[in-house]
Amino acid sequence: MDRAVSEREDEGPTAGVVARSVDVLVVGGGPAGLAAGARLAAAGAGRVEVVERERQAGGIPRHCFHGGFGLRDLRRPMDGPAYARRLADDAVAAGARLRTGTTVTGWDGPRTLLITGPQGLERVTAGAVVLATGARERPRAARLVPGTRPAGVYTTGELQQAVNLYGHPVGTRALVVGADPVAYNAVLALRTQGVPVVALVTERPPLPAPLSVPLPALLTRRPVPVLHRTAVAELLGHGRLSGVRLRHRDGRTGVVACDTVVFTGDWVPDHELARRGGIPLDPGTRGPAVDTGYRTAEPSVFAAGNLLRGVERASSAAEEGRAAAERVLAHLAGEPWPGPGVPVRAEDPLLWVAPNRVHPGGPAPLLGRFVLRTSEPRAAARLTVTQDGRLLHRTRLPRPALPGRGLSVRADWLPRVDPDGGAVTVGLTDQ
Repeated sequence: MDRAVSEREDEGPTAGVVARSVDVLVVGGGPAGLAAGARLAAAGAGRVEVVERERQAGGIPRHCFHGGFGLRDLRRPMDGPAYARRLADDAVAAGARLRTGTTVTGWDGPRTLLITGPQGLERVTAGAVVLATGARERPRAARLVPGTRPAGVYTTGELQQAVNLYGHPVGTRALVVGADPVAYNAVLALRTQGVPVVALVTERPPLPAPLSVPLPALLTRRPVPVLHRTAVAELLGHGRLSGVRLRHRDGRTGVVACDTVVFTGDWVPDHELARRGGIPLDPGTRGPAVDTGYRTAEPSVFAAGNLLRGVERASSAAEEGRAAAERVLAHLAGEPWPGPGVPVRAEDPLLWVAPNRVHPGGPAPLLGRFVLRTSEPRAAARLTVTQDGRLLHRTRLPRPALPGRGLSVRADWLPRVDPDGGAVTVGLTDQ
């Protein structure tokens, strides 16, 4: 499977650009990309290169100093930085070339990418490309929050980097926007600097008592008020944030005095490179549409990890990277690229389903399940899978369906999909 590596300088309009070839180019050095690179290199895929734009590989776990990492996939508990280091070390030990501080800026052909790093501009052609660029939280500008542009405005990732990586002071009184687990991580980061959190703000209504989820210990020991059905209407202050104007569902407004606000959650896949390559995106996930083998519509281009649907646990992203690597190995060994397949769509109140294309007879999805998210809580519900009005699968959920919490449906209905039929639809009903 090993392929000779060539290096030359192009002539003409691209004079001075080094042109190289590799067997597999992995774009993104987070959990999915590092796990994929390690598996591919260990399996003898030839020259495997992992490109990461940050100076240090590891993705989001690098600045998550809390525990909870590694137990599911590495069978040992560790904090985020230790987990990130372990994945990077495993990739390098397996023989993958890890290049940090290096950015993929665009495409110059179906499997050729332009890369800018300390050594200048390169044009790299790969036998296969794995996109693992991850996801990001929407910042204040993308949420269209009006007001001034003062200092003291963060996303969770920016806050964790400031506090955990650089030890920068972030303020004296904070408001956190969001009420999902990532918001609790923001509270934890603020408390490490002794910054009181005046409230969590969410536009969602409170969950009915039967559906309520126990709060994490950090909130039960030192409670933080949760303002439901409330949105951020305006940021105030010049130079430094002085307050946040809130709008309640009933139209009332009020100002909360604070010098720090953290926007959490509202994840969006970092899909810019995929879009530049003309790779179709799924309308629900807003990430590249992939089949159960992590194959996109572009031959020889795979995608894995949180690029596919916003955010899941780091261990889930790493497991997807390893699963994608298996399909890359099969492709390099001559497995033919499949056709477009049958799309899988989520029906309201479900937000998305992933993977979102299927080929009858194709590989099973990771752990034999498709993952989903709902926009509405349901105490007792059934998931249904249909195609052209024909029921393929029905199952009762073992636990309530809640926004922000993962759902899944088994994939044993795959053999019943008509390859010439319409889209498969996954729905949620109360019956």
